[in-house]
Amino acid sequence: MFINATFMKLLNTMPNTLEDAREEMKRADHLLYVSLKYTRTVDVLKSLLERLTNAIDAIIDGLLDFALEKKKIKEKPENLGLKGTLVKKTFKDETINEMIDFSLTLKKINRAEFKRSREFRRHVTMTAITDTGIVEINIDIIKEHYFKTKSYLDYAEEIIFGKKET
Repeated sequence: MFINATFMKLLNTMPNTLEDAREEMKRADHLLYVSLKYTRTVDVLKSLLERLTNAIDAIIDGLLDFALEKKKIKEKPENLGLKGTLVKKTFKDETINEMIDFSLTLKKINRAEFKRSREFRRHVTMTAITDTGIVEINIDIIKEHYFKTKSYLDYAEEIIFGKKET
């Protein structure tokens, strides 16, 4: 298999953050398909939310590293809010904007006060009380969030590894 030098350079510098995102997704996968199957508690749902948030944060870091490498930005901020704003401004892509907004929503839900209901049952539900209203998270919703996060990771890899123009 032939791999060009530019691709190898990208592979060696940036993917640390994307690799972190992949690792978080592996952990989320285990929580979703193993832990939640046998435990069915709100604690597992909260852990899943945290893993998905961490994965998106790593994706954002990967996109910023890519932009830094391509000299689209001069520096990478440390603040997560500034990172999200800079990614939106740099890439000007609808999917990236959705990802940033989704990440903020997950963080709000994870930080919010919550109530537990139907634990140890198929319809275990975490009801979070956020500033925008009441949000219910159950197994079906968390699966949707998992697949959405996975699609964002795939999309970021397409951008970074050259299959998609920015």
